[in-house]
Amino acid sequence: MSSALTDLLPRPIVQAPMAGGVSRPLLAAAVSDAGGLGFLAAGYKTADGMYQEIKELRSLTARPFGVNVFMPQPEYADPAVVAVYGHQLAGESAWYDTELGDPDHGRDDGYDAKLAILVDDPVPVVSFHFGCPTPAVLDSLRKVGTVTLVTATTPEEALAVERAGADGVIVQGIEAGGHQGTHRDTTEHDGTGIGLLTLVARVREAVELPVVATGGLMRGSQIAAVLAAGADAAQLGTAFLPTPESGAHLLHKHALTDPLYARTELTRAFTGRPARGLVNRFLREHGPYAPAAYPQVHHLTAGLRKAAARAADPQGMALWAGQGHRLAREMPAGQLMDVLYDELADAAETLAFGRAS
Repeated sequence: MSSALTDLLPRPIVQAPMAGGVSRPLLAAAVSDAGGLGFLAAGYKTADGMYQEIKELRSLTARPFGVNVFMPQPEYADPAVVAVYGHQLAGESAWYDTELGDPDHGRDDGYDAKLAILVDDPVPVVSFHFGCPTPAVLDSLRKVGTVTLVTATTPEEALAVERAGADGVIVQGIEAGGHQGTHRDTTEHDGTGIGLLTLVARVREAVELPVVATGGLMRGSQIAAVLAAGADAAQLGTAFLPTPESGAHLLHKHALTDPLYARTELTRAFTGRPARGLVNRFLREHGPYAPAAYPQVHHLTAGLRKAAARAADPQGMALWAGQGHRLAREMPAGQLMDVLYDELADAAETLAFGRAS
């Protein structure tokens, strides 16, 4: 791993940035203080909201941390298709007594304003999701001392990240919870994602960048596996969801190990982009009809999801989770970091013993 990233990671564990209030400063601070790399999620926040969270995190820890930014999305969704999906959601609107949101609320998520803050008041790490920034953007962050990471879901995307000049690539397998960070969202790619171990090996052969592996990782032994496959660090999201420092809704935390939610599925139902979540009523009923229209569908359903949470109805919530959700453990984030690192050390010792024998 490059020295820039090595200095940031005494332990090769990154806490995934989970938007929607999950990755709050308290969680990021706990992970960073335990030797990992905590992350804030700037997605769905205003530029000022992001800045306030950065200030709060700095008051909680002196350790390095990261901020994740969503890339602006191109305009390719058919407004008529979005309108049809809105009509299909009329029953949900009536049930939760909540109007549907404005699908044209915006596509750039305040990208330029957030970048301006991150260049003016630099943070140790910035990562990008839903596409690759221009070389100029990455260079502007490098000049202020920020390490840059970009998510890739294929070897081809990883090559684009390397060509753009990022410092590292976050390799996201199909097992990952939440949104797939594909650079171009097209329906013909639905269901064609690559498993993490295979993807890490392929990306490792395709690029020379440091690799952070993510997707379904819940145990230290799995971290050891991706490190053995060629990754330099592992990023975990669902594993940190049930911690007390996480901002996830209590119903979401409980659902991870609730036998009622036996599996996950990639769906466009909640946001218009493929995202992995626990299969609930909303996903089953609307997933087959949801269009490829992000962030229009996200804006359309945002009020419904909030209303479902207020009504304590997990069947209407976006219960993002990776395929390893049944392995979730409820403990403080710092303790989880210690457990993961001990498991990683045990697995590494077992591997070393096997080689010696």
